[in-house]
Amino acid sequence: MTPTDLPSLVARAAERWPERTAWIFDETGTSVTFADVARESARLAGVLAGHGISRGDRVAVMLRNRPEFPLLWLALARIGAAIVPVNTNYREVDGGHVLAHSGARLAAVEPEFTDLLARIRGDTALESVLTPDDLTCPGTKPDTLVVPEDPVNIQYTSGTTGAPKGCVLPHRYWLTLVRSMVTEFPAIADDDVILTAQPFHYIDPQWNVALGLASGATLVVLDRFHPSTFWRKVRDYDVTWFYCLGLMPTLLLRQPEHPDDRRHRVRAIHASAIPRDLHAELERRWGVPWYEAFGMTETGADIRMAEADHDELVGTGCIGRPSPDREAVILGEDGLPLPRGETGELALRGTGLMLRYHDDPDATERAFRGGWFHTGDLATMDGRGRVYYQGRTKDMIRRSGENVSADEVERTLQQHPGVSLAAVIAVPDEVRGEEIKAYVVPASDARLAPDELAEFCSTKLAYFKVPRFWSVVDSLPVTPSERVAKGQLRDDDPRARTYDRVEQSWR
Repeated sequence: MTPTDLPSLVARAAERWPERTAWIFDETGTSVTFADVARESARLAGVLAGHGISRGDRVAVMLRNRPEFPLLWLALARIGAAIVPVNTNYREVDGGHVLAHSGARLAAVEPEFTDLLARIRGDTALESVLTPDDLTCPGTKPDTLVVPEDPVNIQYTSGTTGAPKGCVLPHRYWLTLVRSMVTEFPAIADDDVILTAQPFHYIDPQWNVALGLASGATLVVLDRFHPSTFWRKVRDYDVTWFYCLGLMPTLLLRQPEHPDDRRHRVRAIHASAIPRDLHAELERRWGVPWYEAFGMTETGADIRMAEADHDELVGTGCIGRPSPDREAVILGEDGLPLPRGETGELALRGTGLMLRYHDDPDATERAFRGGWFHTGDLATMDGRGRVYYQGRTKDMIRRSGENVSADEVERTLQQHPGVSLAAVIAVPDEVRGEEIKAYVVPASDARLAPDELAEFCSTKLAYFKVPRFWSVVDSLPVTPSERVAKGQLRDDDPRARTYDRVEQSWR
């Protein structure tokens, strides 16, 4: 049987490895076998059906890293419904947008979030809000037919402008994403132990679940990424492979060296955005090869460093070659392919991409124009088809591995009665990659205090979206089309005449 959907993947795993441990949740020590996954996801499908959830519905899930999150995901896939993962750091503005825009009829949340949902529920389609304690009752077996193109997720990802967009991800997306990781390098198998350290509302722990189901590997789930204890967990659980991204490699290297650094079973590590000048040091420190990988929420796993290319490419910034299900091209401003070696926009096409942006046909058409998905990232391609990442074209801030839409922060600031205009840009930062700076123009006679503005933002946005740096100015430069000329703001010293919220001082 070759699975083409998540329920078939669950059934095959339970048949092949019924008593093998599928998941270990480190924080609570909870272990779940593959047979447990099949049984509990089927039971939860019945519970959800009992609450009126059926094919085509959406259910918001705002849970921390506990078994109920992936079980609900698989249960919804069994019904033909879609999960809407909600970032547990979201508050009224960002959380309210995701819940309202998705059209979720039901939400499963941690008890601590019930008050938040009570405040924003009136602006949504929510009919019921459940906590994990409400999911313990028996269920009835739903009768549905699942097809590979059925939506499984509406996965919200921060757009370059405006509020987060919902990526509609079908079964085929997940099966395509993990298939080549089993059949080709890193060739994850049933003797592997893999690990994830991100919250489940992100895409990566979810595809780690699918990878474990496809391969029989045991998945270790940490509550979150802790640099000081990460490698100890890797050793404790005999982990053989893991994926990390963003600042994780840098933060790991900043930990004191330990005599046990090389006492582990890890045979390969995949990571996105490995710092070029640290790549060789990462390998020396832990005695294991690190392989670059590139992917997006919209497209899945797209480009990976091949095992045969590794030694030549360490420290070069090469992200690898397209995966078996992907084609990649570098496009110029005219939308035509550029000669090898020239820098342009990376575009992708192939099997298992997202279906569309939910309820946003214009954004979908822009993203897929010309038959290619336009990533908004700049890259070059060498004569052997290997891709080198060069930067981003999007007005996006990447802070500590989190994508922050400048427009979303600006729109939130302009809800403050004392703010006439706001502009937000990225400021390079050694620790977090980028920090956030806000320029605010006061409304007439308003006196704006940066700490007050930061507190205002923190009640409406996730903490990682609250600017660190603040400048209160009389006006902002504008273009002939009356847009804020952010290029001019970026050209100035971003920390001059600025209040640093962390240092609590003006520069």
